[in-house]
Amino acid sequence: MVRPAKHIENVRYAIRNVVAEANRLEAQGRRILFLNIGDPLKFDFQTPPHLIEAVHRAMRDGHNGYAPSAGIPAAREAIARECTRIGIPGVAPSDVVVTSGASEALELALTALLEPGDSVLLPCPGYPLYSALMAKLSARGVPYTLDEEHGWTLDLEEIDALCTPSTRALLLCNPNNPTGAVLDRKVLEGLLELARRRGLVILSDEIYDKLLYDKAHTPTASLATDVPIITFNGLSKAYVACGWRMGWLVFCNSHLMPELKSAVMRLADARLCAPAPQQYAIQPALEGPQEHIPEMMKRMRSRRDLMVRRINATPGLSVVEPAAAFYAMVRLQLPGVTDDEQFVLSLLRETGVLFVHGSGFGQKAGTQHFRVVFLPPEDILTMAFDRLEAFVRERYLTGTHLKA
Repeated sequence: MVRPAKHIENVRYAIRNVVAEANRLEAQGRRILFLNIGDPLKFDFQTPPHLIEAVHRAMRDGHNGYAPSAGIPAAREAIARECTRIGIPGVAPSDVVVTSGASEALELALTALLEPGDSVLLPCPGYPLYSALMAKLSARGVPYTLDEEHGWTLDLEEIDALCTPSTRALLLCNPNNPTGAVLDRKVLEGLLELARRRGLVILSDEIYDKLLYDKAHTPTASLATDVPIITFNGLSKAYVACGWRMGWLVFCNSHLMPELKSAVMRLADARLCAPAPQQYAIQPALEGPQEHIPEMMKRMRSRRDLMVRRINATPGLSVVEPAAAFYAMVRLQLPGVTDDEQFVLSLLRETGVLFVHGSGFGQKAGTQHFRVVFLPPEDILTMAFDRLEAFVRERYLTGTHLKA
């Protein structure tokens, strides 16, 4: 028997793991309502036509070979200009690396930064990729709590107390997946002061920065010129092109980390390049028509409001209204529910509604959650929430005195 490396034992990806059971049920003829994955293209959203045309033209014009390791010049230049537009100073095209999705960007940065045994402060709850990368790199992910009672913000005192000599970086997901929260500017300023004092690199995942409802988003790197910050973004979410795997990282205040930048560039060279034709969509995306975003958010706002209304009206469930993106973490406070993964699987088997268990993202000890993706059209959401409410009432609330 060939044994895999021990450090891979802790790699889990809850979002896809629960799909195996859904697929088994679907193969038996069950209809599954998928509220588990953040891919707008699974529903009634489409990639903007001018981006498809840009990729088509690139293929037609013969741009089908390897691209430069760090990305084609037009893409890197457009990303640098976008940074200037949103208030991040001093970014040059040479500070940009185009990657196979923001996931690869994170992996390149963390691989270049961390030695085995180093630690990174990670949001809890947080996107499962972060902890998976820690396991892959034999590094340690140290969770810091996002406070549900205060809109999923973070506690600067807790983060400061978690820092040790092995702490190299703090990772932010802002706007956040899985909660949909957006951090206030004052909180970010406090975090930057902590990073300054502790000598930390800030890794700022901002892939949802354009998918906002009412609250403004402040780019982390717009607030400091004396802290090393790497920002991550891409075309997957706001530009509805998940399958193209087009992301990037930006070294903000790159003068503070020339050796780290050089290390990432060497890693980028070693893996050759991100997909070439899709890179020709980056400049049209960032600098072309943007009308699809407000149109998308108008539909998403209505779906968000429906989700919040239905969840908060269901006994034993509650949710903090998301300020961005298309996710929410639903709190479970039902008699006998001590394992949210089993709750999600039972719900799936009985009703065909698929969520992702909160424990797959991390959560405060003693709490139970599930993540809902509210991308589907309102008739699908209504059907899913009808089934969820009936399941909760029939299984957990018979004979109890929870709210009616």
